[in-house]
Amino acid sequence: MRQIILDTETTGLEWKKGNRVVEIGCVELLERRPTGRTYHQYIHPDREFEPGAAEVTGLSLEFLADKPRFAEIADDFLAFVDGAELVIHNAAFDMGFLDYELSLLGPQYGRLSDRVTVEDSLLLARQRFPGQRNSLDALCKRLGVDNAHRQLHGALLDAQLLCEVYLHLTSGQSEIGFDAFEAASATEVVAVRHDFGPATGARPRVRVSEEELAAHEARLEKLRKKAGGACVWDAVEAAPAG
Repeated sequence: MRQIILDTETTGLEWKKGNRVVEIGCVELLERRPTGRTYHQYIHPDREFEPGAAEVTGLSLEFLADKPRFAEIADDFLAFVDGAELVIHNAAFDMGFLDYELSLLGPQYGRLSDRVTVEDSLLLARQRFPGQRNSLDALCKRLGVDNAHRQLHGALLDAQLLCEVYLHLTSGQSEIGFDAFEAASATEVVAVRHDFGPATGARPRVRVSEEELAAHEARLEKLRKKAGGACVWDAVEAAPAG
C-alpha cells in the first residue's frame, strides 16, 4: 500500500475567493513505513496574501518571486501522488485548493480525486478523541510527537509531523519493533527464503505456559490502549481455524 502524507500552505482560507497554493509538502509511505522520498515545492501564487496568512507561514511574495507557477510543477506533483492514498489533516481544505489549481489549467487535468483516494486524519482523530482539540499541534502533544521546532506552518514540516501522528493514530505496532524497519533505505530489500520439503509425520505441537499466556495478553492490552480499541491480533485470534 502506497500512501502520501500531504499538506499545503495557501494565500488565504478560501479558494472560492481566488486564493492560491504557495507550498506543497509530501511524505511517502510504503506499507506504513516511510521510504525517505518526499516532494516539496514553493509556488508563486500570482496574487497577494490575505491579511494574516503570510504571518502564519512566514512566506512572502518577495521570497516566492522566483518560484515556479503551479502550471510549471503540476505534472511533477501529479506523477508523485498518482495512484496513492493521500492522508491529509482536514482534507476538504487541501483538496479544494488543489482541485481549484487544476481547474485553472484546463479540463484535461480533471480532479485530484480522479487519481487518488483520500484519508482525512482529522476525522480519524475526532473518532478517537471526541470532544477534544484535534489540531496538529494538539495531537502532537497528546501522542508524544516532538513538534518543538514548529514555530511556523510549513507544508513539508507539517507533513512530516502528520506522518508520525497518523501512524500513532492508526497503530500501536511500533511498540513491537516494526519501527526498526523505518531506518532501512528505500531501495533496500530484505528477503528471507525458506525451503520446505514434503510434510512427513505428525505436526509438532507447541504448548505455552500460563505465564507466557499472561505475558501475551498483557502485551495485547497495551496495543489495544495504544490503538484506541482492538488490535489486529484480536481479529486473528477470533477467526475460525482453517
